[in-house]
Amino acid sequence: MILEAQDLHYEFPGGVAALNGLNLNIPRGARLGILGANGAGKSTLLLHLNGTLRPTGGRVLFEGKPIDYSRAGLSALRRRVGLVLQDADDQLFAASVFEDVSFGPLNLGCTDEEARTRVDESLQALRIAELADRPTHMLSGGERKRAAIAGAVAMHPDILLLDEPAAGLDHHAEVHLVRLLHKLAESGRTLVFTTHSVDLTLQLASHVALFAGGRVIAAGETTAVLADSEIMAAARLRPPLLLDLAIRARELGLMGTDESLPRSAREFREIMCRWSSKDA
Repeated sequence: MILEAQDLHYEFPGGVAALNGLNLNIPRGARLGILGANGAGKSTLLLHLNGTLRPTGGRVLFEGKPIDYSRAGLSALRRRVGLVLQDADDQLFAASVFEDVSFGPLNLGCTDEEARTRVDESLQALRIAELADRPTHMLSGGERKRAAIAGAVAMHPDILLLDEPAAGLDHHAEVHLVRLLHKLAESGRTLVFTTHSVDLTLQLASHVALFAGGRVIAAGETTAVLADSEIMAAARLRPPLLLDLAIRARELGLMGTDESLPRSAREFREIMCRWSSKDA
């Protein structure tokens, strides 16, 4: 496990409990989707995983060792664990997009040339290269979100934590973001993201954790968790429509019981075409 949360407790001022004995193991290389209703503790957990918040009880382990909350320890941790906040305005601060994205690499000690290369690559990856000289306060909501993600990607972290990464993005930008995150995972990075979208989770996650009341109530392989209507209802969620359709197709004999549940509409169409040709 690259990250572990063990019996985490956290209270906001006033005694408001956000995490209540939360346990979660994150395998290296996983694409973990965290789902749950508002107030379930999703964002609070991410802030613990990079050391922004310190638990009132329990502990977080990084590569098997408890987080070191000294200034040097947190600096070393954040070089390897990047965080993209839900509200990009909380993350963007420089005068231009280029300056903002370059801050992280320069802070890591990269030369100007190395930093420029990282920034150019990140802006290209997020398809916002034309915004390099744009003042950050003149970006749209979706552009600010992509600029914030570019800043984290430019750091080349081992783990990328994303709080509601698709919030504020239109459909086209969301599709591209999913492709980018898949590529980052294929390069060896571990991804942990929170979302309300069961459809985004189905497309992107290799594993899912359902949160309720500041605890993990279910965790496992994506389709196994998302297809379980009782478990999803306990997290105040519904299974993705695509999985509902696939399960109904199984029940009607339109696809085999040994056929893997589809993760995208294209996969579902391919399954239906195969089984239609068998019947023909």
